[in-house]
Amino acid sequence: MNRARLAALLVVAGALLAGGGFLLGRSTGTDATKTEATGAASSAEGRRVLYWHDPMVPGPRFDKPGKSPFMDMPLVPVYADSDPSASGVKVSPAVQQNLGIRHATVRRAEASASFDALGTVQFDERRNVAVQTRVAGFVERLHVRAPMERVHKGQALATVFAPDWLGPQNELLALRRAGVAPDLVAAARERMRALSIPDELVRRSEETGTAQARFTLSAPASGVVAELGVREGAAVTPGMTLFRITGLERVWAVAEVPEAQAVRLIRGQKVKAVLQADASQSFEGELAEILPELSPGTRTLKARFEVDNRAGKLTPGMLLRLQVAGPTRTRLVVPAEAVIRTGRRAVVIVRNDAGGFEARDVSLGMELGDDLEVVQGLKEGDQVVASGQFLIDSEARLRSALGSMAASAAPPPHPPPATPSPAAKASGIHVAEGKVESVETDGLTISHGPVASLQWPAMTMGFSKPDPGAFADVKPGDTVRFEFAEGGPMGYTLRSVQRVQAGMTR
Repeated sequence: MNRARLAALLVVAGALLAGGGFLLGRSTGTDATKTEATGAASSAEGRRVLYWHDPMVPGPRFDKPGKSPFMDMPLVPVYADSDPSASGVKVSPAVQQNLGIRHATVRRAEASASFDALGTVQFDERRNVAVQTRVAGFVERLHVRAPMERVHKGQALATVFAPDWLGPQNELLALRRAGVAPDLVAAARERMRALSIPDELVRRSEETGTAQARFTLSAPASGVVAELGVREGAAVTPGMTLFRITGLERVWAVAEVPEAQAVRLIRGQKVKAVLQADASQSFEGELAEILPELSPGTRTLKARFEVDNRAGKLTPGMLLRLQVAGPTRTRLVVPAEAVIRTGRRAVVIVRNDAGGFEARDVSLGMELGDDLEVVQGLKEGDQVVASGQFLIDSEARLRSALGSMAASAAPPPHPPPATPSPAAKASGIHVAEGKVESVETDGLTISHGPVASLQWPAMTMGFSKPDPGAFADVKPGDTVRFEFAEGGPMGYTLRSVQRVQAGMTR
């Protein structure tokens, strides 16, 4: 009897426990469901979640947590207080310090369009003087026997014997002795001038009464004998250059100037020339000519500067450092290391008022040492990243904030499309069917089937809207047939979206 009663009591207790467990399970399941629903909108810290995404494929967005359809990893939440579209990429101060990120301030500075160039001293070809004889004869004596000797104006260079001048002089002397009319004597003198007989030689023959056949060639200008064309005892002919004298009072300094700087040069622009071998010696000069000759290998033009050399310290072949002065004005400058050049664009990472970082295109001007002139894109006082900007750019790519810094923005890293069909190549528009997972202001997340034109498998991914008000009647859970084309912030932009019944999908 006692055993029967005890068994009955155990059965009743088991039933009560089962019922209580069922009620408890319902209560717990309801709370868990509420907690999961709440977790979709906020985290344990109370931060509002905007959406979930796969950091390795940041384009598609999901409205609830779960496992990534692309990678074997859970989706990561993106919070409202760290939305890249609102405040750029945010990097904590500790991480900035660990990465060695430095900032610089955009400032105004007094700068001139001056630059340095290295020039080689050359003779001023405009100061060349040729010494010739216009009569046949012989060089009896050379007073200057070696090239590159320095000479001064009026110095004797050579003594020449010209027998062809004896006849005209004897004729003049005979007319004077005969006492003919002065007109005949004057005509004889003019004939000797036409034969290039020096006046000094004619005067001497009239004074002595004897024809003079020897005359001395003198230096017409001071300089150096750049060319010596005869030797002692050699025969000379009319038009033959015996000496070529080059002046040294002013010399040329020829420098190769980059094409970008040569366009700013103006003839007559002042220059300071410093001797490369001795910086304590400087000379004044000016730009004489920009030669119309561009070197295709170095993209440089030759500029010819005229330098004062009255002291005679400069010799052809010496090197001069030319300091070309330009106009001075206030310019907006930024450190050169802060600029990222992509080929056709120049980009800087700017720290905004919200404490985040964002990319900004800039237009650059002159190079000013370690700084670059900013023509457009920044203002005075802006904070730019001077080092570590590539790390910030990498973070921005992962969070789809700054996107690609290439000239045309590349699409997010969706699965790479294979070779499209000929029809897709012609139109560029692709058709697919799927289910709308979430609706955002800037796009739709759709779980679609295979896309034959791109040879894509079935996947869930995000598509950009052509404008925020497009497809207003589409809601999460709708089965749709849609057309899309490449482009937009998410890589592909919707062209049309039509709701269809679930049983009618193909």
